[in-house]
Amino acid sequence: MSELSQIELEVANLIVDSLNLEEVEAVEIDPEAALFREGLGLDSIDALELAMAISKNYGYQLRSDDPDNSKIFSSLRSLSQHIEKNRQK
Repeated sequence: MSELSQIELEVANLIVDSLNLEEVEAVEIDPEAALFREGLGLDSIDALELAMAISKNYGYQLRSDDPDNSKIFSSLRSLSQHIEKNRQK
């Protein structure tokens, strides 16, 4: 597992806090591991909650009809890079 960048740690904390993942520490999330199914085991409801938290915290709206969503949400690293590229705050 590689070390988390500043934005990855920030997004990992957002994931843990917004989804109430009490059994997971943000620093323990592998930035390359899958967020859904295997990996963190998130589901579609978690994706919606996470998208709302991202919108609130970063001023950037993730769209449910974006064809790149599976790539964007594939790992903490890809999600963090996408947020950093598109964030308004």
